[in-house]
Amino acid sequence: MNGSRWAARAAEMREAVRALLAVLEPEQVGELRAGPVRLDAPEWREWTYLPGARPGLSTEGMDGPQREAVDALLATAHSAAGAELARGAIEVERHRRAMAGATGADRYWVRLLGDPDGDGPWGWRMNGHHLAVHVLITAAGMRVTPHFIGSEPARIAQGPQAGRRLLGPEEDLARELVTDLDAGCRAKAVFAAEPPDDILTRDDPFADPDLLPAGLAHGAMTPAQQRLLTGLVRRYLDRAPAAYAQECWSETLTRGLDVVSFAWAGGREPGDRHYYCVRSPDFLIEYDNTQDNGNHAHSVWRHVRHDWGADLLRAHYTQQHA
Repeated sequence: MNGSRWAARAAEMREAVRALLAVLEPEQVGELRAGPVRLDAPEWREWTYLPGARPGLSTEGMDGPQREAVDALLATAHSAAGAELARGAIEVERHRRAMAGATGADRYWVRLLGDPDGDGPWGWRMNGHHLAVHVLITAAGMRVTPHFIGSEPARIAQGPQAGRRLLGPEEDLARELVTDLDAGCRAKAVFAAEPPDDILTRDDPFADPDLLPAGLAHGAMTPAQQRLLTGLVRRYLDRAPAAYAQECWSETLTRGLDVVSFAWAGGREPGDRHYYCVRSPDFLIEYDNTQDNGNHAHSVWRHVRHDWGADLLRAHYTQQHA
């Protein structure tokens, strides 16, 4: 990762954390802060995208300035497009609650791990229904996976946001790719007529590409199809700050794109229940739109070595021990 570029983003995050701490009450600070970042801490890898409470400080009781500070911090973990997606997940969740007649404020939980003003690793996360963002920073770099965005409904049918498809590009690129395949390639890419009910990795603490079907390799595709697959992968990677997204993409190019494969399950027509995944030795991507009769979408980007900043933490503690 380009040192100056990620260091600038880390400094921006540090300032955003300070701004948040400055507007919180002492008891809120106590709820926000967790202990130091430790590889052997089980809670470090605990996460979920389902409804329900999380550890940390809830946004539910925050006033305006406090929520603005949280929103500013959330933006620092993303590119402009990624920040729009993260905000969109929150906005669609508000719509879902309104359509269900539910009252009350947003329910997301923010947690600060380690000391952003110290010399050791530190990080933060923001989790809630259909939003899971995890950040780890050391002197050597930054990590931002697992990264999950969901949308319920996948297509908003009524109200001020009518017609909105938060994850529309993620769905359309993959559908265009599977539709363009000839019969032989499609037989390799499509692994089931009935899609799974959810992403296959769920909220696993460790990303395992072997949980996903092998699918069709990049090298077996036409140049046009390869461009679609590249565009789909970049759509997910580019949720992150540019320096980290480019690091992940450069790593993939160095390995060679033929290690990347694509798989699909379910119908191919808009509105059909469906699932797809992209896997490589380094990362995996999953998307499903199967629940609520194909109007409830999940998307996740995982990295085999980078999730939770595990590679940076191991390097840090190895050097510290040495």
